[in-house]
Amino acid sequence: MPNRPVSAVITDQDCVTVPASTRVRKVAELMKTHRTSAVLVVDAHRERLLGICTERDLVFGVLAEALDPDATTVDRVMTADPLCIAPDKPFGHALHLMYENGFRHVPVVDKGKPLGILCARDALGSDALQFETELIRREEITVIL
Repeated sequence: MPNRPVSAVITDQDCVTVPASTRVRKVAELMKTHRTSAVLVVDAHRERLLGICTERDLVFGVLAEALDPDATTVDRVMTADPLCIAPDKPFGHALHLMYENGFRHVPVVDKGKPLGILCARDALGSDALQFETELIRREEITVIL
């Protein structure tokens, strides 16, 4: 699992992107609608990544600072110029990057263009699939014996 490319992990992902001028209330609504914990902040043409906005950015940057979510734009609270990973890198490399830097999300970018977001939950998903496969294999062995 850790050797498969990042692109394989994000294949079916619904990546949410927003322009930097988006109000944070709208960002929170999009996160809720799309059941995601982060969005990518992009330029007006959605061609270049400017930053990432996570639930933590909203809590610490808006709520804890008592900012108005209807007046505050996402570029004020996002993490600008985040560390990114290329789609051809191994998934294990992305997990190591997240662990070493203490964050739970890493944007996937190809030549500056945002493709998706890897999150710590993705690791749990692949482990769960591997665990399910192992359980099925054990059941089959039990039936044979």
